[in-house]
Amino acid sequence: MAETAAEDDGLPFSYVGAWTEDKHTLVALYDTLFSTGMKNKWPTRVYIDLYSGPGFVRVRGTSRMMIGSPLLALGVPDPFDKYVFCESDPILLSALEKRVNRLFPRALVRFVLGDCNEKIEEICANIPPPSKDHGVLSFCFVDPYDISIRFSTVRRLSSYYMDFLFLLGVHMDANRNLDHYINPNNSKIEEFLDLPHWRER
Repeated sequence: MAETAAEDDGLPFSYVGAWTEDKHTLVALYDTLFSTGMKNKWPTRVYIDLYSGPGFVRVRGTSRMMIGSPLLALGVPDPFDKYVFCESDPILLSALEKRVNRLFPRALVRFVLGDCNEKIEEICANIPPPSKDHGVLSFCFVDPYDISIRFSTVRRLSSYYMDFLFLLGVHMDANRNLDHYINPNNSKIEEFLDLPHWRER
């Protein structure tokens, strides 16, 4: 089982639910299976986190700190050749960058500030171009707090050799925001599904 506990280092963190410990354990296992399983099959392996956060999280109502998905990916036994971390909050991204520089100073990491949907071309620009004799395989982790990921973003990333791991709180988000989403002026589900007429369907 992957180690997910962390010690408070004084930098900003995000709050999460208690279930996140199980989620992070499974994500770390998948990261390890992917990075080790592909290391002798692809010359270059790239890890992309579209909603990276600050790298450390705290369970709500407790003092328990845990390692976030970017640092879990950096800590696999057979590290990826390159990492791309996108985060819309500049304070959280700055905290992540400081943690990465302290804990994994030798890793090749690129940090992208902004909404991943708006920054998709910058994210793609950080994926090394493959050649006939040098393949590049990427693994993209998508774990938004809501359904903010757009289908067009996924389609763009799919133009590369890319595996995805999606964690979507669709049921929770839909229940909380139903009235908001069915408003004809709201385009979030349309962009999520790439279905302009989803309401009629």
